[in-house]
Amino acid sequence: ACICEKNKRVTNCREVNGACWCDSIGSGLSVNCNTLTSKCLLMKAEVTSSKSGRSGKPKDAFEDTDGLYDPECENTGIFKAKQCNGTTCWCVNTAGVRRTDKHDADLKCNQLVRTMWIIIEMKHTERNTPLNAESLKKFFKETISSRYMLDGRYIASVLYEEPYITIDLKQNSSDKTSGDVDIADVAYYFEKDVKGEPIFYSNNRLNFSIDNEALNFEKTAFYYVDEIAPEFSMKNLTPGLIAVIVIIIIAIVAGIVVLVFTRRRKGKYVKAEVKEMNEMHRGLNA
Repeated sequence: ACICEKNKRVTNCREVNGACWCDSIGSGLSVNCNTLTSKCLLMKAEVTSSKSGRSGKPKDAFEDTDGLYDPECENTGIFKAKQCNGTTCWCVNTAGVRRTDKHDADLKCNQLVRTMWIIIEMKHTERNTPLNAESLKKFFKETISSRYMLDGRYIASVLYEEPYITIDLKQNSSDKTSGDVDIADVAYYFEKDVKGEPIFYSNNRLNFSIDNEALNFEKTAFYYVDEIAPEFSMKNLTPGLIAVIVIIIIAIVAGIVVLVFTRRRKGKYVKAEVKEMNEMHRGLNA
């Protein structure tokens, strides 16, 4: 028996050729504990564990399941391009994030589109003074490289604009080698660390500390950019974006109305001026 330090959602651990291999809960697929477990298998294990009811939660307790569903994984651990919940299906990217509208079971997802860029935007709590930008950049680059085993070349940038911290992870399909961890898996591990729910066996929490000062966050958001643009219809646009489009349309219509009204008034003024000039000429001739 051995311990899977990088994933506590496993069972039946055994040592094979000096490496610890375990079966992922929910799928039963074997995972190598020397590296990160794929996001798809982690999500499936989390859903399976939540269904078991082993924690003895109070009857009024409820679970935050935003973004969480029971995924279908390939034998390699990656997401299947098509995901379904009953008779409703949709296509996902390599991060398991929906990239199409929801359809019936006849939906075709021809390929698993790669997420090549993940933007992590964090907002820290109010402070009297800004953080040291260089210390912050060094902390996140070193932490992501050491804790999640991501090669530094995939950490495109760490930007600090108080109170926002933006981390860009970029990894094209042509860049990634078989030995590299995937940025989608890294982002998932990171998200759980930010929420205080580490995936690591030892449950060691990530200490967000810059220059020996603890850092707390109000909000963390993840944005995904795929190698092929997503396929959402207008009906799925966010209310905010719809509002912006409506305002633009109203502004254009208002501009046209003002232009037409101005031209009409100008036309009337010119006609009146010509009429007055004709009357003056008739008076002089008389």
